[in-house]
Amino acid sequence: MRVQTKAINARHPTAQKDAAMALKSLNVLVESGEQLAVIGPSGSGKTTMLYVLACAIQPARGELMLGGQDPWALSKSALQTLRGRIFLAPQMPPLPPRQRVVTAVLAGKLPQQGLMSSLRSLFYPSDIPGASEALEQFDVGDKIFDRVDRLSGGERQRVGLARALIAKPELWLIDEPLSALDPSRAEQALQTLTSAAKNTQTTMICTLHHVEMALKHFPRVLGLREGSLLFDLPASQVSKDHLAELYTHHEDELAQPLQATETDVIGVAKARPAVMHCR
Repeated sequence: MRVQTKAINARHPTAQKDAAMALKSLNVLVESGEQLAVIGPSGSGKTTMLYVLACAIQPARGELMLGGQDPWALSKSALQTLRGRIFLAPQMPPLPPRQRVVTAVLAGKLPQQGLMSSLRSLFYPSDIPGASEALEQFDVGDKIFDRVDRLSGGERQRVGLARALIAKPELWLIDEPLSALDPSRAEQALQTLTSAAKNTQTTMICTLHHVEMALKHFPRVLGLREGSLLFDLPASQVSKDHLAELYTHHEDELAQPLQATETDVIGVAKARPAVMHCR
């Protein structure tokens, strides 16, 4: 799906109507099948950008074109159809705690299913092999029949990402997919997502806190600061000077390492097993 924004101004999804703009005159063109990362300090407008592209919030000003269509000029039914071609993966996946993992993953197919098929799948999962294959790619295939509230935070995040593989949209919008993952899981997650997007020619826009991962896994990188686009460059051309300017007064975020361990459901590092030494 081709994506274009023209002079977009927008507020954060949770902001009041009189709040300051989180995006300011944003101009971006993403061709169908491209993959790019969006980096920048906290509060730079990365999440707001994804919600605008997902048609979850309407810009206060400017024009958005998705696949050659202005979503806000469409009828309600046509807008709903367009949204069904887009997959937004929030940083904290909205997984019902008492739901089984297989049901949570297959929810990624809901936009393509009718009402009766969707209801039936809640009780009799319609594509267990497909869910299993998606989960296996993130090394959580053994959790397929577990309840969501039995998963660690990192496992929940990987289950949320597995939804993207089974949803088969034309546009992936992935918000901070590594926040609860250790370094090896983070590498695996990005390799899985970028390979799948390339194989299916899915447009992928991913926000990342971890600059080194953005430069390593994405051919194109956008730098957002205070709602404005500071640079739009091939990853190979992003210099230390670009990053220093982007993260001025936020140097601690630029150097932020990936976590050493995955986190549990409340965000605390999983405890290591106790070791008792007898004397």
